[in-house]
Amino acid sequence: MMTLLLDPPSAPLLPRLLVAALLVSAAGTVAAERIDVGQFSQGILDHWEAEEFSGITEYHLEADAEHGTVLGAQSQGAASGLFRELDLDLNVTPWLHWSWKVNNLLQGADERTKAGDDYPARIYVVFSGGMFFWKTRALNYVWSSHQAVDTEWPNAYTGNARMIAVQSAATSPGQWRNEVRDVRADYRRQFGEEPGKVAAVAIMTDTDNTGQTAKAWYGDIWFSESATKTVSK
Repeated sequence: MMTLLLDPPSAPLLPRLLVAALLVSAAGTVAAERIDVGQFSQGILDHWEAEEFSGITEYHLEADAEHGTVLGAQSQGAASGLFRELDLDLNVTPWLHWSWKVNNLLQGADERTKAGDDYPARIYVVFSGGMFFWKTRALNYVWSSHQAVDTEWPNAYTGNARMIAVQSAATSPGQWRNEVRDVRADYRRQFGEEPGKVAAVAIMTDTDNTGQTAKAWYGDIWFSESATKTVSK
């Protein structure tokens, strides 16, 4: 749950994640056909940092029969995430690719409200506001428990973050899903302007508001020049 972009009572902890995302450039912008962000299949967690908001979601590399090594996430009434700082130009590599799977959905929560702002799986893309930190924004690609696929709505805590349901209850738990999004186009549609550079990507499985339990798995994450789903390295 990121700065200005997510829920109190976690708010006092959020600025640390924002500042890190804005001020640290891990490797500089790379003009490349593909930029790997999460290489979990290679057993690599370098450059990923943890941030706790309300309790600790456990993240571990695990073996999966279908995807090999993946990142597993287990939350029991908790919310913490992993994030990686970037300095990425969407004019070069606008397409985000990832895969994910959930074990269960969350019951009885309205995700459009503060009390229901929990997701078994979500991926944040955070955009730098430069020196104007109040302009920092985020897209949240979520596995929704209650909203239909392609439903979009403002985050319950701030208009600086937008939620996009990529999967929903219509997808049975226990199935891997491969995703690809034109992040630049999503940003233009949500905020009505051109995006700044991507400052960070984050992963979060969170259930702190509902107090429920969720288990999810994440495959490799990367950006590319095109929508073609190249094989993970």
